[in-house]
Amino acid sequence: MNVALAYNLKPESEPLLESVSPIVNNHSKNLQTQLDTYAEWDTWETINAVKDAIACYNNVTLIEADENAYNKFREIKPDIVFNIAEGAFGVSREAQIPAMLDMLQIPYTGSDALTLGICLDKARTKEILSYYKVPTAKFFVADKIEDADNHELSFPMIVKPISEGSGKGIFASSFVHNKEELKREIKRITSEYNQSALVEEFLSGREFTVAMLGNNGDTKVLPAIEMRYDKYPEGTAPFYSYEAKWILDTKENDFDVFDCPANITKELEEKLNKVCIDTYRVLKCRDWSRIDLRLDKNGEPNIIEINPLPGIIPDPNENSSFPKAARAAGIEYNDMINTVLASAIKRYNLL
Repeated sequence: MNVALAYNLKPESEPLLESVSPIVNNHSKNLQTQLDTYAEWDTWETINAVKDAIACYNNVTLIEADENAYNKFREIKPDIVFNIAEGAFGVSREAQIPAMLDMLQIPYTGSDALTLGICLDKARTKEILSYYKVPTAKFFVADKIEDADNHELSFPMIVKPISEGSGKGIFASSFVHNKEELKREIKRITSEYNQSALVEEFLSGREFTVAMLGNNGDTKVLPAIEMRYDKYPEGTAPFYSYEAKWILDTKENDFDVFDCPANITKELEEKLNKVCIDTYRVLKCRDWSRIDLRLDKNGEPNIIEINPLPGIIPDPNENSSFPKAARAAGIEYNDMINTVLASAIKRYNLL
């Protein structure tokens, strides 16, 4: 088949993250902008790995997800697009490529524009999950500092941008213990990210991420990964912040805080799987996704967020969760990519 690979390339000029302290309580707007503007985008290493995997069985054309993408899709008219593009600008950025492809009637891998748009809006996602009685942490949305005075949540809390991914905007300072800290974080996010702040009651239990692969009755739940916060450096906030994800967690650092597969009971595994399958179905995810969960004080899994465009760094020495879970299930990188492609091809009845 003629497959187009849609991507966003992370600029080579991105600042060295290792130069920033992993434990920071105050951030300037300039520092945050430098740090995480392109965090969601991919490097050539990942783009080429996906291209090479697809090229095992198909012809591949690379199309960067910029303002020229629409005309390129229209000119090339691929049989299907393998979409790993995160998009640029605005809260609907992840939906940009799927919306173009829907208009051009070109099939593509992954979730549609509506699901991608909803899942990037963490509050809308939680509202839908709550309606369907899928457990998620208590929350409220803050647009101004005064909103810190009008809620029924208990401290500690986590404060994050409402529509970001890859840990963007979630720093050590996001873990708040009193109203003064809460107001500070609401001000930081609303002013520096120009969007609402999502405030969630902190869940004190174990944290997991679960990779999903396939559709409908063929959906596979891959082995769960646990983030072991008891292995974090002393003084580091107990969640997977931007600092942990992009500064501590590098090939150069010994940051072995992931158990894959997670050491869990059969009962907990069944609970995790059920919540993930329910979430995948309710949000109408397609082909693949990665779902983050945390246990509450009663040991019950709660959804943190859904990632319909999961990170897929190919190097096994890096802690990229979806490939890590696939390897634990006996699925090598190339097979993982082609399984996603095959799921989309089957969904569109292309063969």
